[in-house]
Amino acid sequence: MKLNNLTPAVGSTHTSKRLGRGQGSGKGGTSTRGTKGAQARAGYEHKVGFEGGQMPLQRLVPKFGFKNPTRVEYKAVNVADIEALAAAAGLSEIGIPEIKSAGLAGKNDLVKILGNGEIKTAVNVAADAFSKSAIAKIEAAGGKAVVTE
Repeated sequence: MKLNNLTPAVGSTHTSKRLGRGQGSGKGGTSTRGTKGAQARAGYEHKVGFEGGQMPLQRLVPKFGFKNPTRVEYKAVNVADIEALAAAAGLSEIGIPEIKSAGLAGKNDLVKILGNGEIKTAVNVAADAFSKSAIAKIEAAGGKAVVTE
C-alpha cells in the first residue's frame, strides 16, 4: 500500500453543489438564495438564534419563576416506612444502604426521614436529614436519629 493508492471510504465524500453556473444547471441566477432580502446579499451574517424573521424561541417562551441552582433535593421516607422495614427485616439499625436496597430511595438520592406515621420499635436510623417530628418519634420509641455526612 502506498500513498497514491489511498482512497476515501465509500460514502464519506460527495461533490459539492456548483452554484451560479447558468440557468441550465438549475442553480444559476440567484444561486439558490432566493430573491432580495438580507439573506440574498453577499456578506450576510445572521445573529445567533435568528430564525429568518420568525419570532425567536428565546422570545417566544414565557419567562417567569425561579429555579434555585443550589437547592438540595431529598427523597422523603416516612417513619411508618422505617417501622415496616424494621419489622420485615428484623433490623435494629437502619442506614441509607438498607433504605435504598428496600427500594424506598434511588441509588443517587439523598434521604430525609419525615414524621408521617407511627413507630413502636427502638431503631437507630441513619439518614442525610430528619424532620423534627421524625426525630421526636424515633427517640420516643427508644431509638436514635443520626445524620450522616
